[in-house]
Amino acid sequence: MKLLDQIRFLLRITRTRDIIRRYFVVNGFDGALTMLGLVIGFLFSGTTEVSVIINVCLGAAIALGMSGISSAYVSEAAERKRALGKLEEAMITDLSDSAHGAAARGVPLLIALVNGSAPLALSLLILSPLLIAEAGLALPVSPLYAAVAIAFLLIFLLGVFLGRIADVSWLRSGIQTLLVAVITATLIYLIAGR
Repeated sequence: MKLLDQIRFLLRITRTRDIIRRYFVVNGFDGALTMLGLVIGFLFSGTTEVSVIINVCLGAAIALGMSGISSAYVSEAAERKRALGKLEEAMITDLSDSAHGAAARGVPLLIALVNGSAPLALSLLILSPLLIAEAGLALPVSPLYAAVAIAFLLIFLLGVFLGRIADVSWLRSGIQTLLVAVITATLIYLIAGR
């Protein structure tokens, strides 16, 4: 529990809680839409070999996760270093051994982990029916259709989460993000489904 308290403290002094939430939603949304696109593409291609679909989707999910970790770390480390430098200049002292120095080092890593884990976690949830089918367990529906349904559900839930943050209608916000998924699926159908 002490670690969680320390993380909360570092987030509070750097005012980065909102940034973490934003990174989670943005990269989670990217991961969910990417998996939705891949799964729908496989549906239209007629490919039925589940192991191939899993490998391609896992490759994309891992790439999204690594991209999220590395890009967020590099940009946030630079921002935290800059903010620490300005604070040191204002206070005319070295803060590298202070809580602010610890925050400048630790918060970028935390943000990077959230940014990278969001698309990976949502991708794995979307791929879960395929992983279940590959393990030999029978599903009541095609694993690809189940994956599409989970993708739509997760995208809707991200919208609900955003609606609650913004203190607006959670249903309207969820429907708006779901509409993005429907438009994405429709575009894929129009381009690849013919």
